[in-house]
Amino acid sequence: MLSQHFLFFFAMLGAFSGVGAASFLWWQAKGKPTQRWLSLLILAVGVRTGKSVAFYFWSDIPRVVLQVGLTACFMIGPCLFFLVRSSQSDSPGLGRADRWHIAGLLLLIVAVNVFLPYTGNAELWRHVITPGINYAWLGYLLLATIQVYLHRTRLAGTASGRLMLGALVSIWLIWAAYYTAGYTSYIVGALSFTFILASSVLVYLRLRSGQAPIEPYQDRRIPESEATVQLQALAELMAQERLHLDPGLTLPRLARRLGMPQTRLSQLLNDNNQTSFKQYLTQLRVVEAKRLLRQSPTKPLEAVAEEAGFQSMSTFHSAFKKWGGVTPAAFRAAGNDSGNRFQHS
Repeated sequence: MLSQHFLFFFAMLGAFSGVGAASFLWWQAKGKPTQRWLSLLILAVGVRTGKSVAFYFWSDIPRVVLQVGLTACFMIGPCLFFLVRSSQSDSPGLGRADRWHIAGLLLLIVAVNVFLPYTGNAELWRHVITPGINYAWLGYLLLATIQVYLHRTRLAGTASGRLMLGALVSIWLIWAAYYTAGYTSYIVGALSFTFILASSVLVYLRLRSGQAPIEPYQDRRIPESEATVQLQALAELMAQERLHLDPGLTLPRLARRLGMPQTRLSQLLNDNNQTSFKQYLTQLRVVEAKRLLRQSPTKPLEAVAEEAGFQSMSTFHSAFKKWGGVTPAAFRAAGNDSGNRFQHS
């Protein structure tokens, strides 16, 4: 009896933790599509594994619980696929084809749940819909794997690349656990999610606390090939998430977002980009300020400075004069970028 209690606890731990982690990630996403898709993926797996635990211990649970769990299972594959897709897009929104894709999935889900509910169609769900869901999950897994493989060069050495690879491997393991449940146990799928989620949290905490092993990059130059890839990853991160607009952005925070030690990021900027972290942010903020001045000629300079990430008007004026060649007011009056000394790529 005690072993059954432990089994229930560890199996359900992943489901509850998954729902909590998904909620936290969604709340923290602030419009970032990759983090939104990651939260939806974790939520879908959490609900699916929660259904597995409930059915394993109480086989006579209401059929609507099974229906909800299987519907969540159907969404695991698409959420993983669009998580990978979001990491490859240069624009924050979904493309037209992706929107049609998602609309078709939602229409299918609504149609099946409304017109073919589990209650009254149990045999259809057991022998047709559930196998179809599992094979659709496999199909999206293969599509996501192909997407990661095709974009491996772009993702190599980046935080997004590690996130995609980790999510992909984790979902493959969970799918395999469920697919082979006939040879092991139905509860193995839920236990695998608990193990994967716990491992991910431990790795994250070790990285946050600086306990993860780091290479002493400061003792040697970063090879040009590595530096090019990582500088490109940095540029893409800043372009997509516009982190430089946060006045409180620090070197350690940016390094964590890139998934690299802060000493390496500092060296990357100083040695390979010929700029300090502070100068790098200032240059990006000046570029943003110029864009705002062109876009909104009547906007107060104080509002422009704040939106561009500057903490004070004095800092804004001195930085703009240094990197723009003229004062903000003169730049606005000229109506062009005649004094620009910094080209943003």
